[in-house]
Amino acid sequence: MVLGLLSRRKKKQTPLDVARVPDGMRVYAIGDIHGRKDLLKKLIAQIDEDSAVRGPASTHIIFLGDLIDRGPDSAGVVEKAIKLKKKRGHNVRFLKGNHEEVFLKACRENNKKVTRFFIRIGGEETILSYPISKKEYRELDLEELSERLPDLVPEEHLEFVDSFEDQIIIGDYLFVHAGIRPDVALPQQEPSDLRWIREEFLDHRDDFEKVVVYGHTIYKDVKEKRCRIGIDTGAYDSGKLTALALEGGERWYLQT
Repeated sequence: MVLGLLSRRKKKQTPLDVARVPDGMRVYAIGDIHGRKDLLKKLIAQIDEDSAVRGPASTHIIFLGDLIDRGPDSAGVVEKAIKLKKKRGHNVRFLKGNHEEVFLKACRENNKKVTRFFIRIGGEETILSYPISKKEYRELDLEELSERLPDLVPEEHLEFVDSFEDQIIIGDYLFVHAGIRPDVALPQQEPSDLRWIREEFLDHRDDFEKVVVYGHTIYKDVKEKRCRIGIDTGAYDSGKLTALALEGGERWYLQT
């Protein structure tokens, strides 16, 4: 008899089960692109088609950061993102990832140490997506390259990337690049944690103030936990760029 009662008990709902975005709003969150302009074009087309089929709504697109590095066309991704922002205005928003942070420092500080780190994390591909040949790039030493970077990257690109946000809250969801520091209120979160944190966030077992949607940490496919959703599916290497879609209490995914 006791076993029968236990079997009829409902499973306790998690924050993810009850999370909602405001009525009338449809949100698409795009994971780390890392220089794959080809995949971004495909995913934007999928988003537009999906939204059209679902009918009228206030459609918003959020980029979770790391638009650049590793893949072959970071400059093209930034240019496409600028055009998308100009066309769709406040309905398109961007989060600053750790790769954007290093990119900006490398282009503005003329610092060999920063340039070396930028290259180590995938910045070489970004540099080569701007107007410099492989031959010329290889002939420059770190000091010369550091001096050259500000002339290679258009100021419009730097100003655009520097305008990216640290966190975005919509309904019961928090969108960040990497994660959040557990037990720290959202307004007090440090930008460095929002862009770089990993284990302290991923290993946390208690709930957060919001359901956290994040990139930064690569998974083979979408990673859903009771209070967080990871959507970085390693697009630059896997060819799989992922978007999380939200409307009311529903969620679904689009992938290239």
